[in-house]
Amino acid sequence: MAQRYVRIQAPDQRIFYGLLHLDRTVQVLDAPPWLHGQPMDLTFPETDYQLLAPCAPSKIVAVGKNYAKHAAEMGGVLPPEPLLFLKPTTTIIPHCGSILYPPQSDRVDYEGELALVMGDRAVDCSLAEAETKIWGYTIANDVTARDLQQKDGQWTRAKGFDTFCPIGPWIVREISPDAQVTTLLNETNVQSASVSEMVFSPAALVSYISHIMTLLPGDVILTGTPEGVGPMQVGDRVRVSIEGIGFLENTVHKRISPE
Repeated sequence: MAQRYVRIQAPDQRIFYGLLHLDRTVQVLDAPPWLHGQPMDLTFPETDYQLLAPCAPSKIVAVGKNYAKHAAEMGGVLPPEPLLFLKPTTTIIPHCGSILYPPQSDRVDYEGELALVMGDRAVDCSLAEAETKIWGYTIANDVTARDLQQKDGQWTRAKGFDTFCPIGPWIVREISPDAQVTTLLNETNVQSASVSEMVFSPAALVSYISHIMTLLPGDVILTGTPEGVGPMQVGDRVRVSIEGIGFLENTVHKRISPE
């Protein structure tokens, strides 16, 4: 099994990056792994840590309509260049965290996808350079208030609610170019596609984005979702799986606004 890099919170509230072993113990690193963190003489058993999202990016850059069949199901044509938007970092929740259904929306969709984690500063990268800037891979769910996306004509509100970006549960260094992305809503398979079906490859996305904004170590890029997006309801459980990584599972709960 590939090494799994995690981010955890200890009982005293300190946050660490670490290596997850098969027995679920975590060996702590002295820095984030993409900043050359080295193993320390400190481990936590499974009962003594909380699993967090595996990174704390300065920004989340997301890509729309990067699978041809998904572009078709959304009633649009493939964009000639990557279609970018940003999600605030306050959308991030970990594996097993709760997706909160906001009262402003009547339709909240799942969007399972592959996420890239940057390992180095990237500015104006060639395609070959961009490949070397990707440190690892994890799983994301680009949760979207679909009705608000259509109403607003732009995507900030629809994509930006707190809890709308589950990420995790860990990062691996490599995946197969044909890795399968699968989403289960409760027990029903609703999305299934190979990452090789992307219109713009991970390296192409990094190169393109780096000519617009500086990407920093630990930043996250969501690479787009396959066809099969659809609504979730309060109480639903959504599981996004990617071959070579594992699965990210979250449950939908009602968001209650303070009075």
